[in-house]
Amino acid sequence: MSSASTPHPDWSTSGFSTRAIHAGQDPDAATGAVVPPIYQVSTYKQDGVGGLRSGYEYSRSANPTRTALEEALGAVETPAGAAQARGFAFASGLAAEDTLLRATLRPGDHVLVPDDAYGGTYRLVARVFGPWGIEHTAVDLTDLDAVRAAVQPGRTKVLWVETPTNPLLGISDIAALAQIAHEHGATLVVDNTFATPYLQQPLGLDADVVVHSTTKYIGGHSDVVGGALVVADGAELPGDLLSPAGTRGLADAVGFHQNSSGAVAGPFDAWLTLRGLKTLAVRMDRHSANAAAVAEFLEAHPAVTQVVYPGLASHPGHELATRQMRGFGGMVSFRAGSEEKALAVCARTQVFTLAESLGGVESLIEHPGRMTHASVAGSALEVPDDLVRLSVGIEDAADLIADLTRALA
Repeated sequence: MSSASTPHPDWSTSGFSTRAIHAGQDPDAATGAVVPPIYQVSTYKQDGVGGLRSGYEYSRSANPTRTALEEALGAVETPAGAAQARGFAFASGLAAEDTLLRATLRPGDHVLVPDDAYGGTYRLVARVFGPWGIEHTAVDLTDLDAVRAAVQPGRTKVLWVETPTNPLLGISDIAALAQIAHEHGATLVVDNTFATPYLQQPLGLDADVVVHSTTKYIGGHSDVVGGALVVADGAELPGDLLSPAGTRGLADAVGFHQNSSGAVAGPFDAWLTLRGLKTLAVRMDRHSANAAAVAEFLEAHPAVTQVVYPGLASHPGHELATRQMRGFGGMVSFRAGSEEKALAVCARTQVFTLAESLGGVESLIEHPGRMTHASVAGSALEVPDDLVRLSVGIEDAADLIADLTRALA
């Protein structure tokens, strides 16, 4: 969208926030608008049959607002000095996951998932792809020997990683898991929703593709639903699989399935998500600082039996998180001793809003067992019934702590 007289800037060597604000977002050539316009359009005039302007013909296939978001997502997930990753924007995080699994798996294949995976991911793998002929094994990804033992050579095509996990905030060694996956010709997928590309860049640790629910921290304002995939440059499909275009490229396969299935981000949703991405770095600094203060408060509180936060020295993955992440994020989980007490705390807060989702500027509280993770009740992924999950927002930390003090009294 830059003018012909102005060369397209190269943001690849710029810092994170500079890329988040500028990559894919040149001022509009026609008006000079500094924010990409919302191209609320379904189709595009062709200059003669097949004469497409900048490649646009129909907004399911491509839309300039979505293109800006996809370029920006690729830029912020690309480690310094690496070739540009390719971003894809979807209508939701699960739409992104569904597209990726369809691109990488065939009936008879096998997937490894975390034993504390997000309930929606597990439901998709077990109850949607299971009847389609995909088998899965839930495994403790912090135990590398257990992961190796769970791999089924020739059948395991995807190793699915969340780090930190939802809601138990487990930390997995991305580089070590990438090595295991690649030894067996499998694709390493990292759900980077909790960490965000500001705090963690899995592609720099040899992951093949990153997944986001952009609804969460990237959007950041609880006003838009979206998802994303970011595929490393040169990443190939697992095993000997070919994309529908006849190539080994993972990005080629994802792009084909994105267009064919059509669960794309609409232009206004893409615009809102792009707006959120611009302030991601400053928000994550505040989320992380507030979460650390809340976690320290909870750890010292007599009514709390356990606090789970990677920033605490008591967390078993603390040292790994320190090496692998820039900061520890805004998610804190704690145990109240019984389901009754956990539900009571959730009912008493005033600054923390009782609601599902996470990652917005406002603080949220929820009971995973009855809310976000109800779909895994009775499975190997069932969460403790006294667990409370906090999405710590960017309010004043003193007010958040005072709210929890009242709720725990």
